[in-house]
Amino acid sequence: MPSSLYIDGAWRESSTGRTHEVRSPHDGSLVTTVSEASVEDVLEAIGAARRSFDSGVFASWSWKERSDLVSRIADLLERDAAQVAKKESDDTGKRLIEAEYDVADVVATFRHFAALGLKEHDHFVDVGLAHVTSRIVHEPIGVCSLIGPWNYPLLQIAWKVAPALVAGCSFILKPSELTPESAIHLIKLIEEARAPRGVANLILGPGSVVGNALTTDPRVDLVSFTGGLTTGKTIMIGAAPTVKKLALELGGKNPHIIFADADLDAAIDNAVTGAFLHSGQVCSAGTRLLVERSVHDRVVNEIVRRAGEIRLGGPADLNAETGPLISQSHLKTVENYVAKGIEEGAKLLVGGKRSNREDLKQGWYFQPTVFDGCKSDMFCVQEESFGPVMTVEVFDTEKEAIAIGNDTIFGLSGGVWSQDLEKAARVAAGLRHGTVWVNDFGPYRPQAEWGGYKQSGIGRELGSHGLSEYLEIKHIWTNNSPSKSGWFHDSSGGDEK
Repeated sequence: MPSSLYIDGAWRESSTGRTHEVRSPHDGSLVTTVSEASVEDVLEAIGAARRSFDSGVFASWSWKERSDLVSRIADLLERDAAQVAKKESDDTGKRLIEAEYDVADVVATFRHFAALGLKEHDHFVDVGLAHVTSRIVHEPIGVCSLIGPWNYPLLQIAWKVAPALVAGCSFILKPSELTPESAIHLIKLIEEARAPRGVANLILGPGSVVGNALTTDPRVDLVSFTGGLTTGKTIMIGAAPTVKKLALELGGKNPHIIFADADLDAAIDNAVTGAFLHSGQVCSAGTRLLVERSVHDRVVNEIVRRAGEIRLGGPADLNAETGPLISQSHLKTVENYVAKGIEEGAKLLVGGKRSNREDLKQGWYFQPTVFDGCKSDMFCVQEESFGPVMTVEVFDTEKEAIAIGNDTIFGLSGGVWSQDLEKAARVAAGLRHGTVWVNDFGPYRPQAEWGGYKQSGIGRELGSHGLSEYLEIKHIWTNNSPSKSGWFHDSSGGDEK
Protein backbone atom coordinates (compact mmCIF):
# COMPACT_ATOMS: atom_id res chain seq x y z
CA MET A 1 0.00 0.00 0.00
CA PRO A 2 1.30 3.52 -0.77
CA SER A 3 2.40 5.66 2.14
CA SER A 4 1.92 9.06 0.53
CA LEU A 5 0.33 11.05 3.36
CA TYR A 6 2.70 13.03 5.56
CA ILE A 7 1.39 13.78 9.04
CA ASP A 8 3.32 14.94 12.09
CA GLY A 9 6.70 14.17 10.55
CA ALA A 10 5.92 10.65 9.29
CA TRP A 11 4.86 9.08 5.99
CA ARG A 12 1.78 6.90 6.32
CA GLU A 13 -1.12 5.25 4.55
CA SER A 14 -4.70 6.41 4.73
CA SER A 15 -6.47 5.34 7.92
CA THR A 16 -9.10 3.65 5.74
CA GLY A 17 -6.63 2.04 3.35
CA ARG A 18 -8.25 3.86 0.42
CA THR A 19 -6.12 4.66 -2.61
CA HIS A 20 -6.46 6.77 -5.74
CA GLU A 21 -5.18 6.03 -9.24
CA VAL A 22 -3.57 8.91 -11.13
CA ARG A 23 -4.20 8.57 -14.88
CA SER A 24 -2.29 10.15 -17.74
CA PRO A 25 -4.30 12.76 -19.66
CA HIS A 26 -2.32 11.73 -22.74
CA ASP A 27 -3.56 8.16 -23.03
CA GLY A 28 -5.40 7.22 -19.82
CA SER A 29 -2.60 4.94 -18.66
CA LEU A 30 -1.84 4.49 -14.96
CA VAL A 31 0.78 6.95 -13.73
CA THR A 32 0.82 6.04 -10.04
CA THR A 33 -1.35 5.05 -7.10
CA VAL A 34 -1.44 7.19 -3.95
CA SER A 35 -3.15 7.12 -0.58
CA GLU A 36 -6.52 8.86 -0.31
CA ALA A 37 -6.99 10.55 3.04
CA SER A 38 -10.03 10.24 5.27
CA VAL A 39 -11.55 13.02 7.34
CA GLU A 40 -9.82 11.46 10.36
CA ASP A 41 -6.46 11.83 8.59
CA VAL A 42 -7.21 15.51 7.91
CA LEU A 43 -8.08 16.12 11.55
CA GLU A 44 -4.82 14.46 12.62
CA ALA A 45 -2.85 16.65 10.21
CA ILE A 46 -4.56 19.78 11.51
CA GLY A 47 -3.79 18.69 15.08
CA ALA A 48 -0.13 18.14 14.21
CA ALA A 49 0.13 21.56 12.59
CA ARG A 50 -1.60 23.20 15.53
CA ARG A 51 0.70 21.57 18.07
CA SER A 52 3.83 22.47 16.15
CA PHE A 53 2.76 26.09 15.82
CA ASP A 54 1.61 26.52 19.41
CA SER A 55 4.82 24.95 20.71
CA GLY A 56 6.89 27.64 19.00
CA VAL A 57 9.24 24.99 17.63
CA PHE A 58 9.29 26.80 14.27
CA ALA A 59 7.55 30.13 14.79
CA SER A 60 10.32 31.05 17.26
CA TRP A 61 13.00 30.70 14.58
CA SER A 62 14.50 33.98 13.43
CA TRP A 63 13.62 35.40 10.03
CA LYS A 64 17.09 34.46 8.83
CA GLU A 65 16.75 30.86 10.02
CA ARG A 66 13.45 30.48 8.21
CA SER A 67 14.82 32.14 5.07
CA ASP A 68 17.79 29.77 5.16
CA LEU A 69 15.39 26.82 5.31
CA VAL A 70 13.54 28.07 2.23
CA SER A 71 16.86 28.63 0.44
CA ARG A 72 17.84 25.02 1.17
CA ILE A 73 14.53 23.85 -0.31
CA ALA A 74 15.24 25.91 -3.45
CA ASP A 75 18.66 24.27 -3.74
CA LEU A 76 17.11 20.80 -3.43
CA LEU A 77 14.45 21.62 -6.01
CA GLU A 78 17.18 22.75 -8.39
CA ARG A 79 19.05 19.51 -7.75
CA ASP A 80 15.93 17.44 -8.50
CA ALA A 81 14.54 19.65 -11.28
CA ALA A 82 14.55 16.98 -13.99
CA GLN A 83 12.84 14.45 -11.74
CA VAL A 84 10.19 16.91 -10.58
CA ALA A 85 9.49 18.11 -14.13
CA LYS A 86 8.93 14.51 -15.24
CA LYS A 87 6.38 14.01 -12.44
CA GLU A 88 4.57 17.21 -13.44
CA SER A 89 4.54 16.20 -17.08
CA ASP A 90 3.24 12.71 -16.30
CA ASP A 91 0.43 13.99 -14.10
CA THR A 92 -0.73 16.92 -16.24
CA GLY A 93 0.05 15.58 -19.72
CA LYS A 94 1.81 18.84 -20.59
CA ARG A 95 4.97 18.87 -22.66
CA LEU A 96 8.10 18.13 -20.70
CA ILE A 97 9.68 21.45 -21.72
CA GLU A 98 6.71 23.33 -20.23
CA ALA A 99 7.08 21.38 -17.00
CA GLU A 100 10.78 22.25 -16.94
CA TYR A 101 9.93 25.94 -17.26
CA ASP A 102 7.43 25.54 -14.43
CA VAL A 103 10.00 23.97 -12.10
CA ALA A 104 12.45 26.78 -12.85
CA ASP A 105 9.70 29.21 -11.82
CA VAL A 106 9.15 27.20 -8.63
CA VAL A 107 12.81 27.55 -7.72
CA ALA A 108 12.63 31.30 -8.45
CA THR A 109 9.59 31.58 -6.17
CA PHE A 110 11.37 29.94 -3.24
CA ARG A 111 14.42 32.15 -3.78
CA HIS A 112 12.26 35.28 -3.92
CA PHE A 113 10.59 34.57 -0.60
CA ALA A 114 13.86 33.52 1.02
CA ALA A 115 15.33 36.90 0.05
CA LEU A 116 12.19 38.73 1.17
CA GLY A 117 12.48 37.16 4.61
CA LEU A 118 15.86 38.79 5.12
CA LYS A 119 14.46 42.30 4.77
CA GLU A 120 13.46 44.39 7.80
CA HIS A 121 9.81 43.77 8.65
CA ASP A 122 9.27 45.44 12.01
CA HIS A 123 9.44 49.18 12.55
CA PHE A 124 8.87 51.95 15.08
CA VAL A 125 6.12 54.57 14.90
CA ASP A 126 6.57 58.12 16.13
CA VAL A 127 3.50 58.85 18.28
CA GLY A 128 4.74 62.24 19.41
CA LEU A 129 5.50 61.20 23.01
CA ALA A 130 9.12 61.10 24.12
CA HIS A 131 8.41 58.55 26.89
CA VAL A 132 6.58 56.06 24.61
CA THR A 133 8.10 53.48 22.30
CA SER A 134 5.57 52.34 19.68
CA ARG A 135 6.61 49.29 17.66
CA ILE A 136 4.90 47.43 14.82
CA VAL A 137 5.84 43.75 14.62
CA HIS A 138 4.90 41.02 12.17
CA GLU A 139 4.11 37.54 13.46
CA PRO A 140 3.06 34.31 11.69
CA ILE A 141 -0.67 33.97 11.30
CA GLY A 142 -0.67 30.36 12.54
CA VAL A 143 -2.00 27.16 10.96
CA CYS A 144 -2.73 27.32 7.23
CA SER A 145 -4.68 25.05 4.89
CA LEU A 146 -3.04 25.35 1.47
CA ILE A 147 -5.12 23.98 -1.41
CA GLY A 148 -3.65 23.88 -4.91
CA PRO A 149 -4.98 23.36 -8.45
CA TRP A 150 -4.10 20.83 -11.13
CA ASN A 151 -3.02 23.09 -14.02
CA TYR A 152 0.26 24.31 -12.49
CA PRO A 153 0.47 21.90 -9.56
CA LEU A 154 3.83 22.67 -7.98
CA LEU A 155 4.12 26.29 -9.08
CA GLN A 156 0.92 27.45 -7.44
CA ILE A 157 1.66 25.34 -4.38
CA ALA A 158 5.05 27.09 -4.17
CA TRP A 159 3.27 30.45 -4.15
CA LYS A 160 1.69 29.31 -0.86
CA VAL A 161 4.27 27.07 0.81
CA ALA A 162 7.30 29.36 0.41
CA PRO A 163 5.75 32.43 2.11
CA ALA A 164 4.10 30.28 4.76
CA LEU A 165 7.49 28.86 5.74
CA VAL A 166 9.29 32.20 5.68
CA ALA A 167 6.55 33.68 7.87
CA GLY A 168 6.86 30.84 10.42
CA CYS A 169 3.48 29.18 9.87
CA SER A 170 2.60 25.50 10.09
CA PHE A 171 0.45 24.09 7.29
CA ILE A 172 -1.56 21.30 5.77
CA LEU A 173 -1.01 21.03 2.02
CA LYS A 174 -3.62 19.51 -0.28
CA PRO A 175 -2.74 19.34 -3.98
CA SER A 176 -5.31 18.33 -6.58
CA GLU A 177 -6.06 14.63 -6.49
CA LEU A 178 -5.37 14.63 -10.26
CA THR A 179 -1.77 15.86 -9.93
CA PRO A 180 -0.24 14.89 -6.56
CA GLU A 181 3.25 13.66 -7.44
CA SER A 182 5.21 16.92 -7.38
CA ALA A 183 3.64 17.91 -4.06
CA ILE A 184 4.73 14.60 -2.55
CA HIS A 185 8.26 15.27 -3.76
CA LEU A 186 8.23 18.80 -2.36
CA ILE A 187 7.30 17.52 1.10
CA LYS A 188 10.19 15.07 0.90
CA LEU A 189 12.51 17.97 0.18
CA ILE A 190 11.08 20.02 3.05
CA GLU A 191 11.78 17.02 5.28
CA GLU A 192 15.31 16.74 3.87
CA ALA A 193 15.85 20.46 4.49
CA ARG A 194 15.16 19.77 8.20
CA ALA A 195 11.88 21.55 8.85
CA PRO A 196 10.67 20.74 12.39
CA ARG A 197 8.21 17.93 12.88
CA GLY A 198 4.59 18.88 12.37
CA VAL A 199 5.26 22.08 10.43
CA ALA A 200 4.56 20.59 6.99
CA ASN A 201 1.74 18.09 6.53
CA LEU A 202 0.41 16.54 3.32
CA ILE A 203 -3.13 15.36 2.68
CA LEU A 204 -4.24 13.75 -0.60
CA GLY A 205 -7.79 13.29 -1.79
CA PRO A 206 -10.76 14.98 -3.46
CA GLY A 207 -12.14 18.18 -2.03
CA SER A 208 -15.54 16.53 -1.67
CA VAL A 209 -14.03 14.26 1.00
CA VAL A 210 -11.34 16.31 2.74
CA GLY A 211 -12.15 19.90 1.82
CA ASN A 212 -14.74 20.69 4.48
CA ALA A 213 -12.48 19.73 7.39
CA LEU A 214 -9.55 21.68 5.92
CA THR A 215 -11.59 24.86 5.55
CA THR A 216 -13.93 24.83 8.57
CA ASP A 217 -11.90 23.41 11.45
CA PRO A 218 -11.51 26.12 14.12
CA ARG A 219 -7.84 25.19 14.60
CA VAL A 220 -7.07 26.52 11.10
CA ASP A 221 -6.26 30.25 10.97
CA LEU A 222 -5.95 30.79 7.22
CA VAL A 223 -7.17 29.07 4.06
CA SER A 224 -5.33 29.74 0.79
CA PHE A 225 -7.12 28.26 -2.21
CA THR A 226 -6.54 28.41 -5.96
CA GLY A 227 -9.34 26.99 -8.05
CA GLY A 228 -12.90 27.50 -9.23
CA LEU A 229 -15.32 30.22 -8.23
CA THR A 230 -18.03 27.88 -6.94
CA THR A 231 -15.60 26.13 -4.59
CA GLY A 232 -14.20 29.49 -3.50
CA LYS A 233 -17.65 30.67 -2.47
CA THR A 234 -18.20 27.46 -0.51
CA ILE A 235 -14.89 28.03 1.31
CA MET A 236 -15.95 31.57 2.21
CA ILE A 237 -19.18 30.29 3.73
CA GLY A 238 -17.35 27.58 5.68
CA ALA A 239 -14.74 30.02 6.97
CA ALA A 240 -17.27 32.59 8.18
CA PRO A 241 -18.20 31.04 11.57
CA THR A 242 -14.59 31.29 12.78
CA VAL A 243 -13.72 34.39 10.70
CA LYS A 244 -10.70 32.75 9.13
CA LYS A 245 -8.37 34.77 6.99
CA LEU A 246 -8.75 33.86 3.32
CA ALA A 247 -6.54 34.09 0.26
CA LEU A 248 -8.49 33.06 -2.85
CA GLU A 249 -7.54 33.01 -6.52
CA LEU A 250 -10.63 31.97 -8.45
CA GLY A 251 -9.79 32.34 -12.12
CA GLY A 252 -10.82 34.87 -14.70
CA LYS A 253 -12.34 35.69 -18.05
CA ASN A 254 -9.51 37.79 -19.31
CA PRO A 255 -9.90 40.44 -22.04
CA HIS A 256 -7.14 40.69 -24.62
CA ILE A 257 -7.61 44.00 -26.44
CA ILE A 258 -6.04 44.75 -29.83
CA PHE A 259 -6.26 48.29 -31.21
CA ALA A 260 -5.84 49.02 -34.93
CA ASP A 261 -2.57 50.87 -34.30
CA ALA A 262 -0.93 47.88 -32.59
CA ASP A 263 2.02 45.92 -33.92
CA LEU A 264 -0.43 43.42 -35.37
CA ASP A 265 2.05 40.65 -36.08
CA ALA A 266 3.19 40.66 -32.44
CA ALA A 267 -0.36 41.06 -31.14
CA ILE A 268 -1.66 38.14 -33.18
CA ASP A 269 1.20 35.89 -32.13
CA ASN A 270 0.66 36.72 -28.45
CA ALA A 271 -3.10 36.27 -28.80
CA VAL A 272 -2.56 32.72 -30.07
CA THR A 273 -0.17 31.97 -27.21
CA GLY A 274 -2.39 33.67 -24.62
CA ALA A 275 -5.42 31.59 -25.56
CA PHE A 276 -3.96 28.20 -26.43
CA LEU A 277 -0.92 27.71 -24.19
CA HIS A 278 -1.46 24.58 -22.06
CA SER A 279 -4.68 24.11 -24.07
CA GLY A 280 -6.22 27.13 -22.37
CA GLN A 281 -5.94 25.58 -18.92
CA VAL A 282 -4.51 28.78 -17.45
CA CYS A 283 -6.38 31.05 -15.04
CA SER A 284 -5.05 34.12 -16.85
CA ALA A 285 -5.61 32.79 -20.38
CA GLY A 286 -6.52 35.51 -22.88
CA THR A 287 -9.50 33.63 -24.28
CA ARG A 288 -11.69 36.75 -24.63
CA LEU A 289 -10.32 38.65 -27.63
CA LEU A 290 -11.47 42.23 -28.26
CA VAL A 291 -10.49 43.61 -31.68
CA GLU A 292 -10.96 47.08 -33.11
CA ARG A 293 -13.43 46.76 -35.95
CA SER A 294 -11.20 48.12 -38.71
CA VAL A 295 -8.62 45.33 -38.28
CA HIS A 296 -11.03 42.55 -37.28
CA ASP A 297 -10.78 40.52 -40.47
CA ARG A 298 -7.00 40.65 -40.70
CA VAL A 299 -6.53 39.71 -37.04
CA VAL A 300 -9.16 36.99 -36.84
CA ASN A 301 -8.30 35.34 -40.15
CA GLU A 302 -4.67 35.03 -39.10
CA ILE A 303 -5.54 33.71 -35.64
CA VAL A 304 -7.82 31.09 -37.19
CA ARG A 305 -5.04 30.02 -39.56
CA ARG A 306 -2.55 29.81 -36.71
CA ALA A 307 -4.96 27.95 -34.41
CA GLY A 308 -5.63 25.35 -37.07
CA GLU A 309 -1.92 24.63 -37.38
CA ILE A 310 -1.24 24.03 -33.68
CA ARG A 311 0.10 20.54 -33.20
CA LEU A 312 -1.34 18.58 -30.29
CA GLY A 313 0.65 15.85 -28.60
CA GLY A 314 1.79 14.21 -25.40
CA PRO A 315 4.84 14.72 -23.20
CA ALA A 316 7.10 12.57 -25.36
CA ASP A 317 6.15 14.23 -28.67
CA LEU A 318 9.01 16.63 -29.41
CA ASN A 319 6.96 18.28 -32.17
CA ALA A 320 3.92 18.96 -29.99
CA GLU A 321 3.01 22.56 -29.19
CA THR A 322 0.32 21.93 -26.61
CA GLY A 323 -1.15 18.94 -24.81
CA PRO A 324 -4.38 17.35 -23.61
CA LEU A 325 -7.04 18.50 -21.21
CA ILE A 326 -6.60 17.23 -17.67
CA SER A 327 -9.37 14.63 -17.52
CA GLN A 328 -12.20 12.99 -19.39
CA SER A 329 -14.76 14.89 -17.32
CA HIS A 330 -13.09 18.21 -18.13
CA LEU A 331 -13.07 17.27 -21.83
CA LYS A 332 -16.82 16.76 -21.61
CA THR A 333 -17.19 20.14 -19.88
CA VAL A 334 -15.37 21.89 -22.73
CA GLU A 335 -17.44 20.03 -25.32
CA ASN A 336 -20.64 21.19 -23.62
CA TYR A 337 -19.27 24.75 -23.42
CA VAL A 338 -18.68 24.81 -27.19
CA ALA A 339 -22.12 23.34 -27.90
CA LYS A 340 -23.71 26.06 -25.78
CA GLY A 341 -21.78 28.74 -27.68
CA ILE A 342 -23.06 27.43 -31.00
CA GLU A 343 -26.61 27.38 -29.63
CA GLU A 344 -26.24 31.03 -28.58
CA GLY A 345 -25.28 32.04 -32.11
CA ALA A 346 -21.51 32.31 -31.87
CA LYS A 347 -19.86 31.56 -35.22
CA LEU A 348 -17.46 28.61 -35.04
CA LEU A 349 -14.46 29.34 -37.27
CA VAL A 350 -12.07 26.53 -36.37
CA GLY A 351 -11.87 23.55 -34.01
CA GLY A 352 -14.81 22.90 -31.71
CA LYS A 353 -14.28 19.17 -31.26
CA ARG A 354 -11.98 16.46 -30.01
CA SER A 355 -8.84 15.72 -31.94
CA ASN A 356 -9.45 13.13 -34.67
CA ARG A 357 -5.83 11.98 -34.82
CA GLU A 358 -5.58 8.24 -34.38
CA ASP A 359 -2.61 8.46 -32.00
CA LEU A 360 -4.48 10.80 -29.65
CA LYS A 361 -7.81 9.01 -29.39
CA GLN A 362 -6.98 7.41 -26.04
CA GLY A 363 -6.28 10.81 -24.51
CA TRP A 364 -8.32 13.91 -23.74
CA TYR A 365 -7.38 16.20 -26.58
CA PHE A 366 -9.50 19.11 -27.84
CA GLN A 367 -8.79 21.18 -30.92
CA PRO A 368 -7.97 24.89 -30.56
CA THR A 369 -11.26 26.68 -31.13
CA VAL A 370 -12.24 30.20 -32.22
CA PHE A 371 -15.74 31.72 -31.97
CA ASP A 372 -16.48 34.96 -33.83
CA GLY A 373 -19.50 37.24 -33.74
CA CYS A 374 -19.69 37.08 -29.95
CA LYS A 375 -21.63 39.44 -27.69
CA SER A 376 -20.91 40.29 -24.06
CA ASP A 377 -24.07 38.64 -22.76
CA MET A 378 -23.26 35.21 -24.21
CA PHE A 379 -22.49 32.31 -21.89
CA CYS A 380 -19.30 31.53 -23.80
CA VAL A 381 -18.09 35.12 -23.28
CA GLN A 382 -18.95 35.41 -19.60
CA GLU A 383 -18.06 31.93 -18.36
CA GLU A 384 -14.57 30.49 -18.09
CA SER A 385 -14.12 27.37 -20.24
CA PHE A 386 -10.64 26.56 -18.93
CA GLY A 387 -10.04 25.06 -22.34
CA PRO A 388 -8.67 26.10 -25.76
CA VAL A 389 -11.67 28.23 -26.73
CA MET A 390 -11.29 31.86 -27.85
CA THR A 391 -14.24 34.22 -28.26
CA VAL A 392 -13.99 37.34 -30.45
CA GLU A 393 -15.81 40.65 -29.93
CA VAL A 394 -15.38 43.95 -31.76
CA PHE A 395 -15.19 47.53 -30.51
CA ASP A 396 -14.96 50.97 -32.14
CA THR A 397 -13.66 53.29 -29.45
CA GLU A 398 -11.26 53.33 -26.54
CA LYS A 399 -14.13 53.89 -24.12
CA GLU A 400 -16.04 50.93 -25.56
CA ALA A 401 -12.99 48.66 -25.28
CA ILE A 402 -12.69 49.46 -21.57
CA ALA A 403 -16.41 48.93 -20.98
CA ILE A 404 -16.41 45.54 -22.73
CA GLY A 405 -13.20 44.49 -20.97
CA ASN A 406 -14.79 45.23 -17.61
CA ASP A 407 -18.10 43.54 -18.46
CA THR A 408 -17.35 40.43 -16.43
CA ILE A 409 -17.75 39.27 -12.85
CA PHE A 410 -14.05 38.39 -12.90
CA GLY A 411 -11.00 40.65 -12.78
CA LEU A 412 -7.80 38.63 -12.87
CA SER A 413 -5.84 39.84 -15.89
CA GLY A 414 -6.02 41.56 -19.24
CA GLY A 415 -3.88 42.74 -22.15
CA VAL A 416 -3.74 45.88 -24.26
CA TRP A 417 -2.01 46.28 -27.63
CA SER A 418 -1.35 49.75 -29.05
CA GLN A 419 1.69 51.69 -30.22
CA ASP A 420 0.12 54.78 -28.65
CA LEU A 421 1.51 54.24 -25.16
CA GLU A 422 -0.56 57.05 -23.64
CA LYS A 423 -3.73 55.41 -24.90
CA ALA A 424 -2.56 52.02 -23.72
CA ALA A 425 -1.86 53.48 -20.28
CA ARG A 426 -5.37 54.98 -20.11
CA VAL A 427 -6.92 51.63 -21.01
CA ALA A 428 -4.73 49.77 -18.50
CA ALA A 429 -5.81 52.23 -15.81
CA GLY A 430 -9.46 51.77 -16.74
CA LEU A 431 -9.45 47.97 -16.63
CA ARG A 432 -10.52 46.46 -13.29
CA HIS A 433 -8.13 43.54 -13.41
CA GLY A 434 -5.29 42.60 -11.08
CA THR A 435 -2.63 42.33 -13.79
CA VAL A 436 -2.67 44.22 -17.10
CA TRP A 437 -0.03 43.62 -19.77
CA VAL A 438 0.70 46.33 -22.31
CA ASN A 439 2.09 45.10 -25.65
CA ASP A 440 2.66 41.69 -24.09
CA PHE A 441 0.56 38.90 -22.61
CA GLY A 442 1.22 36.36 -19.90
CA PRO A 443 4.60 36.94 -18.24
CA TYR A 444 4.85 37.21 -14.47
CA ARG A 445 7.69 37.38 -11.99
CA PRO A 446 7.76 36.38 -8.31
CA GLN A 447 8.68 39.95 -7.39
CA ALA A 448 5.30 41.32 -8.57
CA GLU A 449 1.95 40.69 -6.87
CA TRP A 450 -0.60 38.36 -8.44
CA GLY A 451 -4.33 38.28 -7.79
CA GLY A 452 -7.67 39.57 -8.96
CA TYR A 453 -10.41 42.13 -8.60
CA LYS A 454 -14.10 41.30 -8.11
CA GLN A 455 -14.94 37.58 -8.10
CA SER A 456 -11.46 36.55 -9.19
CA GLY A 457 -10.59 36.37 -5.52
CA ILE A 458 -9.30 37.91 -2.33
CA GLY A 459 -5.74 38.83 -1.43
CA ARG A 460 -2.49 38.59 -3.37
CA GLU A 461 0.23 36.04 -3.97
CA LEU A 462 3.87 36.76 -4.84
CA GLY A 463 5.52 40.15 -4.44
CA SER A 464 5.80 41.45 -0.90
CA HIS A 465 2.07 41.16 -0.26
CA GLY A 466 2.32 37.43 -0.91
CA LEU A 467 4.28 37.18 2.34
CA SER A 468 2.00 39.62 4.17
CA GLU A 469 -0.94 37.24 3.69
CA TYR A 470 0.75 34.87 6.17
CA LEU A 471 1.51 37.50 8.80
CA GLU A 472 -0.41 39.18 11.59
CA ILE A 473 0.47 42.76 12.48
CA LYS A 474 0.86 43.59 16.16
CA HIS A 475 1.32 47.00 17.75
CA ILE A 476 3.38 47.06 20.96
CA TRP A 477 3.12 50.30 22.99
CA THR A 478 5.71 50.70 25.75
CA ASN A 479 5.46 53.52 28.29
CA ASN A 480 9.01 54.05 29.50
CA SER A 481 7.92 56.42 32.31
CA PRO A 482 4.81 54.81 33.79
CA SER A 483 2.52 56.86 36.04
CA LYS A 484 -1.05 56.87 37.24
CA SER A 485 -3.64 57.86 34.66
CA GLY A 486 -5.62 59.92 37.17
CA TRP A 487 -8.78 59.50 35.14
CA PHE A 488 -11.06 58.32 37.95
CA HIS A 489 -11.40 59.74 41.47
CA ASP A 490 -9.45 57.77 44.11
CA SER A 491 -10.94 58.14 47.65
CA SER A 492 -7.90 56.46 49.24
CA GLY A 493 -6.03 59.72 48.96
CA GLY A 494 -4.42 59.13 45.65
CA ASP A 495 -4.12 61.81 43.05
CA GLU A 496 -7.38 63.26 41.81
CA LYS A 497 -8.14 64.58 38.39
